[in-house]
Amino acid sequence: MNLDKHKYTPLDRSLYLMSKVMAADLPEELENKALEMIKTAKNSLKYGNNMFLTELTEKYIDWIVKLPWFKKDKVILDIKRAEEILEKNHYGLKDLKRQILEYISIQILHEKKQLGSYTGPTIFLVGLAGTGKTTFAKSIAEALGRKFLRIPFGGLSSVLELRGEAKIKPEAEPGKIIKLLAQAKTKNPVILLDELDRVTDSVRDAVMGVLLELLDPEQNSSFRDNYIDYPFDLSDVLFIATANNTNNISTAVLDRMEVIRMPSYTDEEKTVIAKNYIFPKVLKEIGLTTNEIKIDESLWPKIVRPLGFDPGIRSLARNIRSIIRSVALKIVKGEFESIVITEKNYKEYIK
Repeated sequence: MNLDKHKYTPLDRSLYLMSKVMAADLPEELENKALEMIKTAKNSLKYGNNMFLTELTEKYIDWIVKLPWFKKDKVILDIKRAEEILEKNHYGLKDLKRQILEYISIQILHEKKQLGSYTGPTIFLVGLAGTGKTTFAKSIAEALGRKFLRIPFGGLSSVLELRGEAKIKPEAEPGKIIKLLAQAKTKNPVILLDELDRVTDSVRDAVMGVLLELLDPEQNSSFRDNYIDYPFDLSDVLFIATANNTNNISTAVLDRMEVIRMPSYTDEEKTVIAKNYIFPKVLKEIGLTTNEIKIDESLWPKIVRPLGFDPGIRSLARNIRSIIRSVALKIVKGEFESIVITEKNYKEYIK
């Protein structure tokens, strides 16, 4: 909380900020830097200057004490559990699952033989929209027992959104990397760098420079956000990247990633995914059961390939969710208690 500038003396404010700094687990050098900033701000108020410096100092300290400078969650390294989670969450994709399990097995070997953390190349999932790249990345995080966070690169308008702005500006804040770590409260989450190929031309070179720093083991141990202005060790973060293609990714960044191709599914595979994975998941999410809604076997081809188009998994899930939501509305309105969706009535329920 911020102290009311009219109610508290400069000494009160400085003591409050000092107590926050001393209670936090900060690197020693950063702690000394923060205490010096508090002293400077106190002197500024003492001699009649405005509140600007104090407010900047308070905001800065609020951010640095939130960050997990030394806190890590325990990573689950259990190959059988990982395999079960990948099988539970994803149908098929045998080669892809094998590659991920190989990656986890190397981490297990490094821990058993006390070789230090495995810092292999970043996993880079490449495939058409809707092939399940993001959900597969979530499954990797689940398999390892790590928190999952996402940065969408398609909406970046400035590299400062990643790296933050210098704290001398009143509106300045840390970049997305630091914000996510503060949110996660751990320094070893999984961070998804999503849709790298959608970075706009105007900021591409600058963004690729930041990516190089994030993904290079020789650089990411001392990542410097412009706002925090102190090195943060990102070497424990597991970065996973996605893109529809690699055309707009710089060679230097590609060299630090292992490209794993996401295959497209056949109609038969999509039918299995729709019936056995998406449909039960959406039913549970919305609060209905198979006693209240059933889908006739003959209808699945139309859901999987509506109007002759070949939708991705995301679009397929959207179609199924649309049907179930429409049914939920009619059940709540009392129009019926249960229904079977068939070729005769499905157009009433899919939008």
